[in-house]
Amino acid sequence: MFNVLTLNNISSVGTDYLPKDDYNISSDCENPDAIMLRSFNMHDYDLPESVRAVARAGAGVNNIPLDKCTERGVIVFNTPGANANAVKELVIAGLLLSSRKIYQGVAWANSLKGQEGIAGLIEKGKAEFVGPEILGKKLGVVGLGAIGVLVANCARSLGLSVIGYDPFLSVEGAWALSRAVQKADSLDEIYADCDYISIHIPLNKETKAMFNTDVFAKFKKGMRVLNFSRAELVDDAALLAAIAAGNISAYVTDFPTDSLIGADGVIPIPHLGASTPESEDNCAAMAALQLKDYLEFGNIRNSVNFPDCVLNYTGRKRFCILHKNMPNIIGPITTAVAKANLNIDNMINKSKGAVAYTMIDVDGVELEKVTADITRIDGVISVKTI
Repeated sequence: MFNVLTLNNISSVGTDYLPKDDYNISSDCENPDAIMLRSFNMHDYDLPESVRAVARAGAGVNNIPLDKCTERGVIVFNTPGANANAVKELVIAGLLLSSRKIYQGVAWANSLKGQEGIAGLIEKGKAEFVGPEILGKKLGVVGLGAIGVLVANCARSLGLSVIGYDPFLSVEGAWALSRAVQKADSLDEIYADCDYISIHIPLNKETKAMFNTDVFAKFKKGMRVLNFSRAELVDDAALLAAIAAGNISAYVTDFPTDSLIGADGVIPIPHLGASTPESEDNCAAMAALQLKDYLEFGNIRNSVNFPDCVLNYTGRKRFCILHKNMPNIIGPITTAVAKANLNIDNMINKSKGAVAYTMIDVDGVELEKVTADITRIDGVISVKTI
C-alpha cells in the first residue's frame, strides 16, 4: 500500500488512476511515500523522511525546493503540456485584448452606470478605444515548447505572420510546429520586426529580467508584449519606462505585480492560464500516472531534477538507484550485484547534470544484502527495490 499526501485539492480524474486497493490518498496521511500538489508552497514545509516522489499537477515548480529534494533523492515530477491548450487560449485572448483596447473599453463602459443618455455617451466616447486588427500583423514567439507551438500555430490560423525563436527546439516541437511559422536566427530579429511578442520560456538564472531596458530599446516602436510565463522574466521598472516612452503599447501579463497593477498600458490577468476544469483534470491525470509508474515500476517520466529513465518492466526483481553523476560508480554497483550471484537481465543508466539514475533487473529473490551493499557505495543517494 502506497501512501499519497495531497497538499492541494487534486482532481479525482487524476487520483482515480491510483487504485484504492493499492493507494491511500488523503490530505493528512502519515509517512507518505509521495506527495501530490498544485500551488502549495513547499519551501517552508517540513518534508517527511518517507517521501520518495513529489508530483506537481502543473508545469512550474517554483513552489518546490528542488535542491533539497535532489539531495534527499526525491523525484520531482511536473506535467508539461497538460495545461498547454488552456494557456494558449488565454494568450490568444491577451493578443486581442492588447490590440483592441477591450479591457479599457469595458472598464469605461462600467463607469457610465447611472448616467443619462448612455447610448449617446458610448457613441461619443468609443473613439478613445480604437485599436488595430491582428490580421496580417507579425507575432514573435519566444520559446517553442508545448505552449509556444500551440500559440504559433493558432496565430497563423488567425491570419498573423508568425516567427519563432527557440535554440532548444525539441524534435517533438519541430514536428508539431506549422511549416508556415518562420524561424528567427536571433532574438534581435523578433525584436526589430514584430508587432507582438509572446514569451514562453522558463525562469532561471539566465532568463531572470531578460526583458529589460536594453532589450526594450531594440523593440519595434509600439510593440505589444504578452507574458504568460513568469513575472520575473520582465524588469517591471524598465517595462513601465518603455510604456511611458511609447516604445511598448501594451503589456498583458498573467503574473501581475504590485508595481504593474493600475499602471497605464498594463492588462493584469490574475494567473488564469491553467484555470480551466479541463486543464486541472489533464494535469492531475498526468501527475498521477507518472507517480504510479515510478512507485510501482521505478520509471521516471517528466522529472525536473532527475533524468527521465524508462525500462520496460518484465516482472523480475529491480534495483532503482539514485546516485551522483560521477566516474567509477557503475562498476561498484554491478560488482555488488555479481557478488550476490545475481544475473543482470537488463539495465539502463541515465544522467542529468550532477545526478544520475540506474535501473537493474536481476534474476534472483533475496535482495536485502545487495541493497545494503549498494547503499554504502560512495555517491549513491538512495536505493529501492521492486
